[in-house]
Amino acid sequence: MGCSRNCGLLAGAIIGAVLAVFGGALIPLGDHLINKKIREQDVIENGTIAYENWVVPGSPVYRQFWLYDVQNPDEVMNNGSRPVLKEIGPYTYRVRYLPKENITHHPDNTVSYMLPNVAHFEPDMSVGPENDTVTCLNLAVVAAPALYTNSFVQILLNTWIKSSKSFMLQTRSVKEILWGYEDPFLKKVPFPVKHQIGVFYPYNGTSDGLYRVFSGKDDISKTAIIQSYKNKSTLSIWKNHCDMVNGTDGASFPPFIKKSQILRFFSSDICRSIYGTYESEQIVKEIPMYRFIVPRAAFASPQESPENSCFCTENVVSKNCTASGALDISACKEGKPVYITLPHFLYASEDVSKHVEGLSPNKDEHETFLDIEPTTGFTLRFAKKLQINLLVKPAPKIDALSKVKESYIFPVLWLNETAIIDDEKAAMFRSKVISPVKLLNLLQVLLITVGCVIFLAFFISYCICRANNSGDKGQPL
Repeated sequence: MGCSRNCGLLAGAIIGAVLAVFGGALIPLGDHLINKKIREQDVIENGTIAYENWVVPGSPVYRQFWLYDVQNPDEVMNNGSRPVLKEIGPYTYRVRYLPKENITHHPDNTVSYMLPNVAHFEPDMSVGPENDTVTCLNLAVVAAPALYTNSFVQILLNTWIKSSKSFMLQTRSVKEILWGYEDPFLKKVPFPVKHQIGVFYPYNGTSDGLYRVFSGKDDISKTAIIQSYKNKSTLSIWKNHCDMVNGTDGASFPPFIKKSQILRFFSSDICRSIYGTYESEQIVKEIPMYRFIVPRAAFASPQESPENSCFCTENVVSKNCTASGALDISACKEGKPVYITLPHFLYASEDVSKHVEGLSPNKDEHETFLDIEPTTGFTLRFAKKLQINLLVKPAPKIDALSKVKESYIFPVLWLNETAIIDDEKAAMFRSKVISPVKLLNLLQVLLITVGCVIFLAFFISYCICRANNSGDKGQPL
């Protein structure tokens, strides 16, 4: 009888141990199954989840614009006073809602495509209509001396600027400033130039690319990484590593993201590749995410971040490469003196920010971030923020700019391109990706916990029973 009971307790302990071991064995087995499924679905080819979300963005993408309205235009133009700026916005447009064009699959497991540019005004998400007016820089007048440095040509430019009644500042509608208008000064120029000008002119009806990216079919770690942009792997703008087209387009990354990684992505808007570093864990519509931010170091001066030295192109703003926070992209804007910063000069040095008033940089409001689901590498929420500025230089031979005392960059507007996965896509993502992983993890924990409890309960009972049996045998009759 004692043997039978002891054997039963021992058998129960063994069963518990087997359950615990099986639960432990599910960890590598489950990881293998998950990895296999993700590898199948993360490849950019017809029939995969990745391809479905890649062809058309899985969530609406919006661009919000805040334009800087000059509060003291007469003092700026007549006395060279510091501009006092007030942001007006947002004016919101839906972008990136058309599918990629000219998609071509190549034998080397790459895919090429074009990104159509389109912007649709969203009045319900804006502070006012597109015909709201703003007093801002005259784009053509300010760019003229940067494009034509010859003194004689500048005298001619001055004649045409004056005859067109153009000045350093102008009042235009939001729509004109963003998407283009016919400039009266440019119409006076007797040789062939485009009369249309705008911060994003031309945009609607144009395309960005040609992009060529790895599909990930032969190497999942290269999924969505750009092989070439406009048939080149470099931009021919910067020097050394700064000129390389690195990473993805930011919409997705290769799967199995780790917090220790540096995620690189290319942005044609700023004519360079940039990177993000891990900041925190986030929950987006019940989906666990890793937040990666573009760190301060990405815009720091070469003194602080030596790898940025090849982005330093001139000394007017960079102060012999000691100033931080401003990127001269004139080389990819047909020579126009365009500078990119973060909104409100976030992370910029005083040499950059001291020339204007009214800005209030705030990390939470003005920082770029990407929230990425780490298993698949999909970006399910992001906010890409940047500010567009023009370099204003003294030009004694041009009356409209004769009061400018020193060169400085003048903010025109800042934008936030943002998206978040919609409810339908989030539900699909939870059911196909998150739920199976959670279920497998729960099963692993349950088996290990139940197995350990059963093993300990039966084993302890067995030991107690053995001890009692031994005590009974040792007592005299």
